[in-house]
Amino acid sequence: MTEETTPEVKLSLNDLAMAVKIIDLCSERGSFKGDELSVVGQVRGNLAQFVKANTPEEATEEEVTEDDNSTE
Repeated sequence: MTEETTPEVKLSLNDLAMAVKIIDLCSERGSFKGDELSVVGQVRGNLAQFVKANTPEEATEEEVTEDDNSTE
């Protein structure tokens, strides 16, 4: 048997924050169908909450607040 190797992928908080911004951009451009919005919104909320909870205190409050306000 051969052992399959999985490439090592590292995600950073910055990657997750960018995913939130991408979701916001797609939403603004109308890329999601109505029946997809609740799932997309739930994923976006989970990502944003994780980023906020794991961002060091030294990070700019402006950046975190901007992410939270974009869904309102």
